[in-house]
Amino acid sequence: MEEIKLSHRKLLISAAIFVLPASPAWAQTTDSVEQRSDSGLSDDFHDDDMIVVTAPYVDQLDILAGTSVLTGDKLAEDLRGQIGDSLTGLAGVSSTSFSPGSSRPVLRGFQGPRVRVMTDGIGSLDASNTSVDHAVTIDPLTAQRVEVLRGPAVLLFGGDAIGGAVNVIDKRIPRDVPDDAVHLDAIGGYGSAANDWSIAGSVDVPLTSKLVVHADGSYRDTDDVRVPGFVLAPALRSEVLAAAAEETEEGHLDEAAELTDTANLSGRVPNTASRTETAGAGIAFIDDGGNLGFSVSYYDTDYGVPARPGSGHAHGEEGEEAEEGGEEEGPVTIGLQQIRADLRGAVNMGGFFESLNFRAGYSDYEHTEFEGDEIGTIFSVSGIEARAELVQADHDGWRGVVGSQVLVRDFNAIGAEAFVPKNSLESWAFFTLQEVDLGNWELEGALRFDQTSISANTINFDRSFNTVSGAVGLAYAPDDSAFKIGLNISRAERAPSAEELLSNGPHIATQAFEIGNPNFTTEKSWGGELYARWDSDDVQLSATIYGNLFDDYIFEAETAAEEDGLPVFQYFQRDATYYGFEASASAVFARAGDFDFIANGVADYVRAKIDNGGGSVPRIPPLRLLGGLKAHSDSFDLGAEVEWTDSQNKVAAFETTSDGFTMVNASAAWRPFGKDGGVTLLASANNIFDVNARRHASFTKDYVPLSGRDIRVSAKFSF
Repeated sequence: MEEIKLSHRKLLISAAIFVLPASPAWAQTTDSVEQRSDSGLSDDFHDDDMIVVTAPYVDQLDILAGTSVLTGDKLAEDLRGQIGDSLTGLAGVSSTSFSPGSSRPVLRGFQGPRVRVMTDGIGSLDASNTSVDHAVTIDPLTAQRVEVLRGPAVLLFGGDAIGGAVNVIDKRIPRDVPDDAVHLDAIGGYGSAANDWSIAGSVDVPLTSKLVVHADGSYRDTDDVRVPGFVLAPALRSEVLAAAAEETEEGHLDEAAELTDTANLSGRVPNTASRTETAGAGIAFIDDGGNLGFSVSYYDTDYGVPARPGSGHAHGEEGEEAEEGGEEEGPVTIGLQQIRADLRGAVNMGGFFESLNFRAGYSDYEHTEFEGDEIGTIFSVSGIEARAELVQADHDGWRGVVGSQVLVRDFNAIGAEAFVPKNSLESWAFFTLQEVDLGNWELEGALRFDQTSISANTINFDRSFNTVSGAVGLAYAPDDSAFKIGLNISRAERAPSAEELLSNGPHIATQAFEIGNPNFTTEKSWGGELYARWDSDDVQLSATIYGNLFDDYIFEAETAAEEDGLPVFQYFQRDATYYGFEASASAVFARAGDFDFIANGVADYVRAKIDNGGGSVPRIPPLRLLGGLKAHSDSFDLGAEVEWTDSQNKVAAFETTSDGFTMVNASAAWRPFGKDGGVTLLASANNIFDVNARRHASFTKDYVPLSGRDIRVSAKFSF
């Protein structure tokens, strides 16, 4: 197998960033983090603690109008194998739900390269944004906090992240020195729907008053997921039964029996089992002058890729038939490994600049797509990403940050079904965000310039894209009021990805023949959002309406053509329009004894269509409403919620519709030693009435429904 290596020139480019200014300083927990822990309120009603996404240079980034945070007991309760499935209870968030082993977040209807998934401000450096079947190499079991960022301020992290960003905070590079000689954290759990066993633990040990080491590990093992009713959606099941009847008429009884068995499949989704192991270690020096830390980590997972009914493909030339007596292809599985190194540091300064921060990550990633025991295609990614920031001190209400970012990535696919040629990406950027406090008014602005180069020497492809993105926000808050209203306007530009440009071939895992277009231009959009918030001790309300007008929007759609026995999915570029809303609410409506009684709710909707009669954008989530009641005390939590999802009939050509569904969930948490006792026992019942549900944003929704009734128990310890 050909080894992918970073060139000497790329290493010089990447190394140079380390001497530049700074870091993901935007996501620090403030001293007031516990202010609402007694009532269970926070920026999003799913949080257990009050955590505001902030930066040292801004008390609260109002331009981050759509921020949600998942942490504490709710994060533990919602843990799933992939980060996408762990976040679907948040406003504006859905999931690709390709399979239990591969699921990426969908924000405001956007997915793929328009949603950035990060670890502590640096990209996951895997192949998850290249295809929906590729897992995200972030284990939610090791997460301390997950932040979902939407709106114009995402320009700080990437001009292509038009939909938003998900930032997972872990403790691999320690942020403080524990007071105890040894600090232990652990979580373990079981889920009934997939016989899902999981365990994770970490230890932090101070070597001196300024030096601390960290180690962690996790393990998860699941069987095929259990689902209610038939595995296939009604329309697809009817097609398969019709094909079985046709085979019977033609006298092909074996083929007819196989199709009938597929149509009648129920109970469990075959080939959805998974196993994941992770390990990490880090060390950090922390004092009043700044900090410096380093970590290494390993991620290993194996998971099944459910088969699209009726799909097949030939490895030979077009029209070549398989030899008689040839062995049937086995199920498709993916084996994935990533070795990663991370660096984070900060230097506290005086004068105009408050601090100099930096963050960098290196990844060596490989995954293999197996057909039974045979190796199909091997995907390899080597990459370095680094960012640096200079944080400005507050000068008469003016504060901000200026920074730079660089990404160098080599991608290779080796095998009969390498649908993307070997390619390299080099990207560098400069950005700034500034805020001016004008009393009751706040004015904010962000600006970013990116240069992206994509080359594929084997096909003589070499293109560069210069993109400029910017945003401005204005917010008003009356004196001594919990109310705030704001308006953000942005102009974003995104370079097409290598997959959008260069795809041309069969992809075994998605069971599709994918075709890109090397002549695509940059994607441009004008966006706006109007938001209102009420943030008091007992009541929190947040509502945002938004819209995006795209020029040269890039999307992938089914064409009804067939190549190598696979349906053809082709990338197109057209003008498009997105608009929608998202809202969340949480309110203490009664108190009795030690308990606060809280009502909460979430609503989100997005409509996306191709302009000039081009129909709907594929795989857009429908209207969703979620509401719940919770009783909270220092020792106990009891809650129940109902999630209603509408049907989706606004679909692209050749895309199937999705039925609506209603799911009911309940949960309980017990802290036997009180809120600071370090022990939490959790239990939840999800999809209590065993409803057959399918996420419309999923590429595999017609043959991979969501899990049925799932009873989950877990225990969390911190000492």
